[in-house]
Amino acid sequence: MNPISNDPALQLLVDRVRDAAAAGTPLRIVGGGTKDFYGEAPVGEALHTDLLEGVSSYEPTELVVTVRSGTLLSELEAMLADKGQCLPFEPPHLGAGGTVGGMVAAGLAGPARAAVGSVRDYLLGATLLDGRGQVLSFGGQVMKNVAGYDVARLLAGSMGSLGLILEVSLKVLPVAPATLTLRFDLDEPLALNRLNAWAGQPLPVNASAWWDGTLVVRLRGAQAAVASAARQLGGEALDAALAEAFWTDIRHQRDEFFRRAAAAAASGAAALWRLSLPSTAPSLALPGEQLIEWGGAQRWALTPAPASEVRAAASQAAGHATLYRSADKSAGVFSPLPSPLDRIHRELKKSFDPAGIFNPGRLYPGL
Repeated sequence: MNPISNDPALQLLVDRVRDAAAAGTPLRIVGGGTKDFYGEAPVGEALHTDLLEGVSSYEPTELVVTVRSGTLLSELEAMLADKGQCLPFEPPHLGAGGTVGGMVAAGLAGPARAAVGSVRDYLLGATLLDGRGQVLSFGGQVMKNVAGYDVARLLAGSMGSLGLILEVSLKVLPVAPATLTLRFDLDEPLALNRLNAWAGQPLPVNASAWWDGTLVVRLRGAQAAVASAARQLGGEALDAALAEAFWTDIRHQRDEFFRRAAAAAASGAAALWRLSLPSTAPSLALPGEQLIEWGGAQRWALTPAPASEVRAAASQAAGHATLYRSADKSAGVFSPLPSPLDRIHRELKKSFDPAGIFNPGRLYPGL
């Protein structure tokens, strides 16, 4: 397990980036390519991360792993599972080739996000190759090492716009000793009411998903706490294997709703929007259908409605909307930033990537 600074592949990447910066050649960072649909269209020459593979260090007793960005996410999670540990935010793989760097750059999390936190909450440190060809390290391998901690967290969700992620240190957690999934037949308003009522109680609710009149809730934690919550909530307990398959499909966005959404978006019949709202927001009056996660805070809307209508509905509910899958992205993928935030984004981009070579326009046009 050698540090990234001793990896012979690093000098090849440094030379490539310096040449691109000197020539003003845009580079599109490519891991497994599983998230090419997400964000604005990728442009530029491919800069592959497959040279950056492997685990630099893993301390199960310290709950910390340091891994290179081109490492397959599936391989990392298999290694953690052998030690009874996991990435609790359940990053979606979205394909067999998903990588650790892509996980951080996209910043997406799975069903447990509302209960355990997001990708950036588990990012302890990172090593980045910036647009000048400099190798920069931020944060560390323990929570107490806070120097540069917030800078490392900037990379989560940055879509590769600040530089090439070389390596990250992540906090991991033990797998919970008990898990149970309950099913309820509820319409959307009543499901949202129940979820918000349960959120105000000391219950081990780890994930939830509502679609088409059915609410599914996952309890996770100590055996006694899960059993007590199950008695309190009621509902129908699902078979463990069936429940695991359900949550895996929701996490990796391959269940019926997401399959239909991908097909509709590809054909142009509708677009799939990802809405981030307060969990207490009421039902949204949008045409089409919705799948609701994170206790009501994440709402997937498959709708033919124009972007202006979707974004207005999200704004009225004190949230924002992201165009997740669509054949037409002319309305912009991410919600427009207010002037102060837009200026901060552009200053950060200029600081890390002055020649503007990394994933230009992938996050916002012109950025």
